[in-house]
Amino acid sequence: MLNSFLLLAEAVVYFSVMVTLFRFRKRIGLGVFVCALGVMHFLETYLASVFYVALPFGMVSPGSAVLFSGKLVMLLLLYMKEDAATVRQPIYGLLLGNTLMVGLVLLLRMHAIAELPDGRLPDIGFIDEMGWLMVWGTTLLFVDAILIILLYEKLGRTLRKAQFARILISVACVLTFDQAGFFAALHFVAGAPIAVFFGGWFAKMAAALAFSGMLVAYLRWFEAREISVPRGLTDIFDTLTYRERYEALVEHVGRDGLTGLLHRGRFDSDGEAAVQASLRTARPLSLLIIDVDHFKSINDRFGHAEGDKVLKAIAALLGEMTGAEDQVFRIGGEEFAILSSRPHSVAKLFGESIRNAVKTSATTSRFELTVSAGVSSVSETTRSLADIFALADQRLYRAKSTGRDRVVGEPVGHEADTAVAWTKPAQL
Repeated sequence: MLNSFLLLAEAVVYFSVMVTLFRFRKRIGLGVFVCALGVMHFLETYLASVFYVALPFGMVSPGSAVLFSGKLVMLLLLYMKEDAATVRQPIYGLLLGNTLMVGLVLLLRMHAIAELPDGRLPDIGFIDEMGWLMVWGTTLLFVDAILIILLYEKLGRTLRKAQFARILISVACVLTFDQAGFFAALHFVAGAPIAVFFGGWFAKMAAALAFSGMLVAYLRWFEAREISVPRGLTDIFDTLTYRERYEALVEHVGRDGLTGLLHRGRFDSDGEAAVQASLRTARPLSLLIIDVDHFKSINDRFGHAEGDKVLKAIAALLGEMTGAEDQVFRIGGEEFAILSSRPHSVAKLFGESIRNAVKTSATTSRFELTVSAGVSSVSETTRSLADIFALADQRLYRAKSTGRDRVVGEPVGHEADTAVAWTKPAQL
């Protein structure tokens, strides 16, 4: 019990001091944090090779379970809040510095060594053993750092809102890989028993849980500001990592400034790609064009600020009603489009649901607001975005010209849709 408590205390002390240095990086410089991270490397390796304590599940080294796990989490923090160009610096520094140390030791062995007055001689064998272990450990750390960044970014596609799970899974998986790699070297060099592997693995999983919890708490309470946009890279991190914040920036650029929905440019590019994918896979794809009825009267009666609020409310409503495979766009002033994976008949019913939701929404009902919609789908006669857009636009015009507050979406191939070319007036 005492050993477990002490390991936890060591983790808390390590994490607290390191994040304090990181927190004040703008005032004292990031180099202080990086140097503190680097100077611990020798102690980590030394403890991992000779210093073990007994726990109920096996033999554990604080150097491996606490200090190394903490270092990996600190590198992830550095990557998350700075960028890959910054995090590579301590990684390359450790790798090259320890390689230099081994090279110098090989030269030092050539000296004719003089005895000290008490007859002692340096233990070159110990330096050899530690040197190769440090190089191997640093090489693993280099691979670990790339893997944890890749895994963290990959999990962002599914766990972006579950930050604790995302960090924990990333750290636990990479520590498992590292434990297997470092134990192999430790077993070969120092004859470590298999109990060391299992004990170390259990301890690292506990460390992953503790450090992940502390990291999430730190990010939430002390690092709430937005992540900065990354700078360009020219090395392996540029090749193997893609930037979540860069993707977020690109995503933001492709969105309408008022509503946050995807804008017309994205509709043109994403829509055509979706149509071609539908034709290639034979999966249904429908387009709904939705227009706010008499929107000009809202601006005239209540002002443009209220009109903007109405557009935001409708955009939020569309976002709530659509699924993960749907895309919602603002393609005009009060005109919206939805690309949906629903079959045509289901998409028309979906349009009716949207129409009813707008009429009954607490946000929009005070304006007695209604919408009209036209629905079309990919078929043998509509094989491009321009085709389904023109057809949905014709049906929207018919909904507007026959009384508004309705959804028009006759089956594709209907005579009225394929034989008649409607001309949309300038103002409806």
